[in-house]
Amino acid sequence: MKNFTSLLFITFSLSVPISAVEIIDRVAIIVGEGVVLESQVDSMLKTIKSRLTEQGIQMPPDEVLLDQVNERLIVEELQLQMGNRAGVRISDGELNATMEDIARNNNLTLDEFVSSFETRDQTYEEFRNQIRKEMIIQRVQRGKVASSIEITEQELFAFLASEEALDQLYPEYEVAQILVPTESLANTLVEEIQSGKDFSVLAQQYSKASNAGNGGSLGFRKINAMPSIFAEAVKNESIGFVSNPLKTGAGFQILKLTDKRGRFVQYEDQWNVRHILMSATKVRDEIFTKQEIEAVRDRVLAGESFELLAKEFSEDPGSANRGGDLDWLSKGVTDPTFEKMFLESEIGIVSPVFESQFGFHFLEVLGKRNYEKTFDIIEDQAYNILFSRKYDEELENSLRTMRAEAFVEFKDLD
Repeated sequence: MKNFTSLLFITFSLSVPISAVEIIDRVAIIVGEGVVLESQVDSMLKTIKSRLTEQGIQMPPDEVLLDQVNERLIVEELQLQMGNRAGVRISDGELNATMEDIARNNNLTLDEFVSSFETRDQTYEEFRNQIRKEMIIQRVQRGKVASSIEITEQELFAFLASEEALDQLYPEYEVAQILVPTESLANTLVEEIQSGKDFSVLAQQYSKASNAGNGGSLGFRKINAMPSIFAEAVKNESIGFVSNPLKTGAGFQILKLTDKRGRFVQYEDQWNVRHILMSATKVRDEIFTKQEIEAVRDRVLAGESFELLAKEFSEDPGSANRGGDLDWLSKGVTDPTFEKMFLESEIGIVSPVFESQFGFHFLEVLGKRNYEKTFDIIEDQAYNILFSRKYDEELENSLRTMRAEAFVEFKDLD
């Protein structure tokens, strides 16, 4: 019976016309543990040629284009294999959100975006699968490259002092000046300004500069468009800053920073808060915990040191050793119940005991300020620029190394 079944299979196979046999796909390249299919190569070639034609760019020779496509697909496959080994997964929810973002960026709803593929060579599902691959590859790249990038303080400060950073990151400064012939007069005027005298009035009365009549205003200028001595004096200062006398070739200058403008100029209210926290445990229930912290609060109200009691009793590992000091807090960075309490508390008044998700607290607001975040934002932007440059360089090196070390075999498809 076994031989008869085999014979039937052979007979059936031979009876099928050769013209009816269709090769669905073939392996074009073996890459490590995986493969690149002929259909992938053909699809990418078609896509690239279409884009070059649309953009009016001269088409390179077919063999050059094929080499470029092969290399791109090889490196892509290597990264996907690495992602698979590392357990990188893109959930359907995350992918759906990305697809909605892509549709939105094209001023389309998701349904409209899906419908737009009816007139394309590529189906929506193919596009969706390609985006999933790209998201995996991006995650692999970040994990492999980002950890190897280091930016030192010296690099950051050097970039911040560069012409590029001064022009692109720093805001425009509005500065006023008073120019007088002697240092003694300059010192006297600084004292008068610090005691409350109006800078612009003193400029009109004493300044020898040509702009004395308008209160010494130099208008808005970029930091790199000022004399270097002016730039160094005001660059990292806040609005209202008044300089000490600066000796120049024209005499002695007093500067006042009156305003700033630019995309990174930003301010926010902050509160300096300290607290004591105690949390319930298996051996200390909530009732007893609250009683204990109420007793500690009573000792603070009786005049004992908040700082010393925080070091002794607070169970917040981040602030206990600092006497409960949480430094300056902005809105939105703490537990909502904790934030509500410090927003409603008067400066210098110890709050009642209250409960948050972390346990029982009482707090004291030590001060409030409107903090300028401009320089923090500028530093972050500078760091991101340097990181991006190093990232691109490290990524290129990493991909070249990965490609050089990989097993790759091209199949003869002729």
